[in-house]
Amino acid sequence: MLAISRMKALISATTFSTYSVPHISKTTPLALSSLASKSFSFNPPTLFQNPNLLLPKPNLFLPKTCISSVQNRCMQMETASRQRSGEIHVIVGPMFAGKTTTLLRKVQSERGDGRNVAIIKSSKDTRYGLDSIVTHDGVKMPCWALTHLSAFKQKLSPDAYDQLDVIGIDEAQFFDDLYDFCSEAADHDGKKVIVAGLDGDYLRRSFGSVLDIIPLADSVTKLTSRCELCGNQAFFTLRKTEEMQTELIGGAEVYMPVCRQHYVGGQVAIEAARVVLESRVQCGSYA
Repeated sequence: MLAISRMKALISATTFSTYSVPHISKTTPLALSSLASKSFSFNPPTLFQNPNLLLPKPNLFLPKTCISSVQNRCMQMETASRQRSGEIHVIVGPMFAGKTTTLLRKVQSERGDGRNVAIIKSSKDTRYGLDSIVTHDGVKMPCWALTHLSAFKQKLSPDAYDQLDVIGIDEAQFFDDLYDFCSEAADHDGKKVIVAGLDGDYLRRSFGSVLDIIPLADSVTKLTSRCELCGNQAFFTLRKTEEMQTELIGGAEVYMPVCRQHYVGGQVAIEAARVVLESRVQCGSYA
């Protein structure tokens, strides 16, 4: 009997020793310490089947200094993003759709809210002088006439440029560096850029770089005019003259807004007249 009692005591001690919770030292990871301190029903077979239950997961913790550094970096990036965040708004449409009027109205509204503004136009457009933008209705506003937008910062001076909040660009189709300027001004300099220009030429083909900045834009406004022949909405510009170059600056004496029907009919009539005139010239040269 004594031998049997000693054998039971030995088996009991061995069982407890096998499944007892290991000692938690001061250097034990936080996840292990927290788990060990909780009260739970002890199930030796479950623990045996999942030997990694109490093991800390790798890459679970970062040193406090590392966490602080990451948080500070994120805050700095967020602050810089807010400071540099600009906008690009594009206004397009045919001739006589009110693009310049809309541009001036937006810029004047920004100035009325206390923001510093400036307007740029192409030096190619000399219809109303070089120092002003003038709408077809006679509204006028001072501007900078430039050949290339890249010269604007130096013309204005870097300090004055830094103080600007809003930049308006009229007749944007004439600027070859439109994309680069708008990207730099909005993405890096924090400027609100308002662009107005023709989206298509008299052949309804892309005009200049206006359509190239659409992917950069916060908003795009497509304006329409009134067809001079029927009064319906006009989406296109019809050239009245026989000149064929893409850039031909002019007003109502050269262009008129038309609907789709009269654009197609007008182009057919103009092409027919051109063929007749060319045939007459050729006949005259043979005579």
